[in-house]
Amino acid sequence: MAEKENKFAGYGIATQAIHTGTDYDAETGAVRRPLHMANSYKLPDDLSKVNYSSTDLLMYARNGNANQHWLEEKIAALYGAKDAIVLASGVGALHALFWTLLQTGDRVVYPNVSYMAVYRMFHELFNRKFGVETVMVDMTDLAAVEKAVTPGTRLVHIETPDNPTVGVTDIAAVAEIAHRNGALLSVDNTFASPLNQHPLELGADFVVDALTKYVNGHGDAQGGAIVSNDLETMDRIRYEAQVNVGAVISPFNAWQIFRGSVTFPLRMQRINESTLQIARWLEQQPCVTFVSYPGLPSDPGYETAKKQMKNGCGGVISFGMDADDKTVERFCAALKVVTFAVSLGHDESLIFPQPSYDERILLYPEKFRKGFLRFSVGLEEPEDIMADLRQAMEAVGLL
Repeated sequence: MAEKENKFAGYGIATQAIHTGTDYDAETGAVRRPLHMANSYKLPDDLSKVNYSSTDLLMYARNGNANQHWLEEKIAALYGAKDAIVLASGVGALHALFWTLLQTGDRVVYPNVSYMAVYRMFHELFNRKFGVETVMVDMTDLAAVEKAVTPGTRLVHIETPDNPTVGVTDIAAVAEIAHRNGALLSVDNTFASPLNQHPLELGADFVVDALTKYVNGHGDAQGGAIVSNDLETMDRIRYEAQVNVGAVISPFNAWQIFRGSVTFPLRMQRINESTLQIARWLEQQPCVTFVSYPGLPSDPGYETAKKQMKNGCGGVISFGMDADDKTVERFCAALKVVTFAVSLGHDESLIFPQPSYDERILLYPEKFRKGFLRFSVGLEEPEDIMADLRQAMEAVGLL
């Protein structure tokens, strides 16, 4: 597929979020892209040159749909990239990338702190099913990364900030290590978002973003994107993983995310500001044992975040409380403004405990092994969020 044309290149990200991928509807003149729910499109009169596994021609929704293509144009623009592929979910995008790049005998180095689905794919599925060598490493420790990434490594995958401890990895440094050893680098940028971080500019080959989270921002649609300047490999991903595996995004979800993306930069800036304020407040609470947020000078990732994160450090705080698992659960249930639920990046604040019996807990730094919560700050008034956290702490006897 040809490089995505960005008619608004050079404009600010808020302007691009509003205008890129948008045009007048040819039939009605409407100033909003219509929702096309069709799963099939009119074929050309001459079928002799039609490739039924191609994504260049609108013919069947699994090969691509109009709303998907408009969203891809916008996501590529937000990342300053040549191309973007939008699929059914963030995990669908991760799987599509790994499925296309890897084959039996390849070596992958990935974080010991990572999203559950990545842990499952590499720790259990790709090695057992396909004979891919998968190696976990602390990506925040560059000396450890140097040892783990050996010549012939096919792929290095990182998350920064990571899920769920919000650790920060030096993208440029890991890119140099990966490329020196002949490996590609993929970066999950979901926690940072394209407002705060552009991994391609720092040396990454591929970026994955769970659009379900900040870009959509309303908790009502799923989607995931792969972003890259490598057009040849992006075409392979479309052919191998979209068309022939089928993790295609629905037109409705693409339309919803396209709509949500218009306000993304404004929402993200507000979330950046509120999250830093709340992280500072949490540091002062006597029942809080640690606060992990790279916007805090006390955080080990602070200097790296200052170097590679442009406008803020995102909306996720991980913190600990001097409490057992049941007390942490009761704390979450006592919240009135903050919502006790999984996911992140919504308009409402979300909180989720990471229990001490989680099988991955021993992979995390020791401080994360008791009373650990992942907190996604939303768009409510930060004073209301802090008051809610305080009343819940008091309700379970922590203050």
